[in-house]
Amino acid sequence: MAPSLETVNGARECLRKTIKEKNCQPVLIRLGWHDAGTYSVEADKEHGWPLCGGTTGSIRFKEEMTHGCNAGLSLAYDLVKHVKDEFPEISWADLFQLASAVSIEACGGPFIPLRLGRKDANTKEDCTPDGRLPAAGAPFPDGAPTPAQHLRNTFYRMGLTDKDIVVLSGAHTVGRARPERSGFGKEHTKYTKNGPGSPGGSSWTVEWLKFDNRYFKDIKEQIDEELLVLPTDAAIFEDEGFRPHAEKYAEDQDAFFKDYVQSHLKLSELGAKWEGEPLVLSPSNAA
Repeated sequence: MAPSLETVNGARECLRKTIKEKNCQPVLIRLGWHDAGTYSVEADKEHGWPLCGGTTGSIRFKEEMTHGCNAGLSLAYDLVKHVKDEFPEISWADLFQLASAVSIEACGGPFIPLRLGRKDANTKEDCTPDGRLPAAGAPFPDGAPTPAQHLRNTFYRMGLTDKDIVVLSGAHTVGRARPERSGFGKEHTKYTKNGPGSPGGSSWTVEWLKFDNRYFKDIKEQIDEELLVLPTDAAIFEDEGFRPHAEKYAEDQDAFFKDYVQSHLKLSELGAKWEGEPLVLSPSNAA
């Protein structure tokens, strides 16, 4: 069954304290995304749950945590283990999505009205194969000739759309890329050499712990060489199908927030198997 509201609110508060102490919002957002982003519509048809991937909590197993795109995420797992210890009623799958949503809020982003009550994958045999998560640059694991095609191959496999691709890319408004993890970015820039949090890496935006629409503005303008623009970032303005959405979000932060909530919710429920009636969070019941 779904966790109680009291338990979830206790976990939310515990996560907020960790975030305030560690400035770890970006890596917790990435943890939730990478658990979700392994979902495959075709694998769901062929194998069903949990081998379909998605929000099953399977990223906690070494066999999946060591996938190439998950470099550094063991740190995020270590940051939330104490929450699971204190609130064992919450599944790992729920916890990873809750940590991501609370981190968005902590950066000044929109409230995400999550549904909670996901069932966990139970063993390492439930892990998905490597190669399902999006890569930042060529050579792409799916053999795609362009960044835009790679994004479509990856996100269409999850059942998502061009609009979802662009608006979810906007979450890069927070966080950094580190060369020792992804192969992209610099050791540090003028924006990251002194933290906050652990110093180093390259950020997409100047205020990389603030959730806003600055990512779209900076990717479009590209006026500062110290800010990161990956091939898959540039694609949202270069590709004709992506560009209208990117232009919209660069001009209208309210529209970005509204659409981001919808797409984040879709991502957070990919491959989920519910234990009973889900608990639905709302601004009125979430402490």
